[in-house]
Amino acid sequence: MPLYEYECAKCHRRTEKIESVSGPHLKKCPHCGGKVERLLAPPAIQFKGRPSENTASEKSQTTEKSESAKEAPAKETTPKDHKEKSTGKK
Repeated sequence: MPLYEYECAKCHRRTEKIESVSGPHLKKCPHCGGKVERLLAPPAIQFKGRPSENTASEKSQTTEKSESAKEAPAKETTPKDHKEKSTGKK
């Protein structure tokens, strides 16, 4: 069940309540009885696994790729070069 956050229009206190999606939702402030409005909040996402290893391996892979690109720059080939290589003639 999701956690909803409400703010009272009268006393401006915030209240959190765990409710089902289909309702019933909070209508009155539990502190003063004033009307409450539901606040929008980002969802709580939990990633499983060990993030330190995942991010470290991703960083090392991108570093290796960028270093290899610096060491050996790509050679531009033209269709003529490709044809000579495939036939073995120069």
